[in-house]
Amino acid sequence: MNETIQTAETFSDTLMGFTLPSRNARGRVVRMEGVLEEVLRAHDYPAPITHLLGEALVLGVLMGGLLKGENAQMTMQAQTEGGIVSLLVCDYRAGAVRGYADFDAERLAGLGANPSLQALFGGGYLAVTFETEGRQRYQGIVPLEGDSLAEACESYFSQSEQIPTLIRVASRAGASGRMAAGLLVQHLPDGEEGRERLHVRLDHPDWEHVAVLAGTISHDELLDPALSLEAIAWRLFHEEDEVRVAPGAALSRGCRCTAAHYESIIARFPEEEQAEMRGPDGVIAVDCAFCSKTFALAI
Repeated sequence: MNETIQTAETFSDTLMGFTLPSRNARGRVVRMEGVLEEVLRAHDYPAPITHLLGEALVLGVLMGGLLKGENAQMTMQAQTEGGIVSLLVCDYRAGAVRGYADFDAERLAGLGANPSLQALFGGGYLAVTFETEGRQRYQGIVPLEGDSLAEACESYFSQSEQIPTLIRVASRAGASGRMAAGLLVQHLPDGEEGRERLHVRLDHPDWEHVAVLAGTISHDELLDPALSLEAIAWRLFHEEDEVRVAPGAALSRGCRCTAAHYESIIARFPEEEQAEMRGPDGVIAVDCAFCSKTFALAI
């Protein structure tokens, strides 16, 4: 008998998790609107960068939402040497998300409206760092290959975590603002036998079944504001014995910059180095790339 555990419907700016117990699979789905606009508004990004950073923020929420604990954090950083986008970084912690991109505006202008990932980054890499509640850190690095950041993140899970993963991301800009959404589905680890992880089998029949169903999600469905996240999971997997859904964290813009925070950091530097940081007025100016604020510190 098909069964889904009911919760209040979720639409935007809240992460939702789900599991398929009979298929040993789990998933996350999110749709970002107001929080996305708030993060992107910090800088006057051109359309290609807005699209790229929107995708990165959705990926950050999907991957960061796999962690448990209020202090657990996921940081994703795409970096190149000589690329048009020299740095793209976002992080997620307990629903708080932030992101920033540094790029060559003059070179970007020559690429047209819809540049490829290769055109933006060239030969770059993607570093994904997870920091657990207990402050244990682990990181994986993969080349920035494929047609999208989502494909690079799939490669991360396959190569570094050895977990079969499917990710779909969609975004659009309209008269009512920008929206981005995404779906992540994974085959759950089920132990080891000797040195072989049992879940590292992309041809496992359960995973093949789940991946085929999840792959049918359309961009329009992900971005439909009238379609709840629960309804998305039910549309994809309504033939399964059981679909368990669980509301995740409410999202917010997560820049954690404060004058007190920067003062505590600068206080760690020797006095002679602090003196070099001060301007003619004796004030140390600190810029936050994430929120585009400048803090004048008279310390």
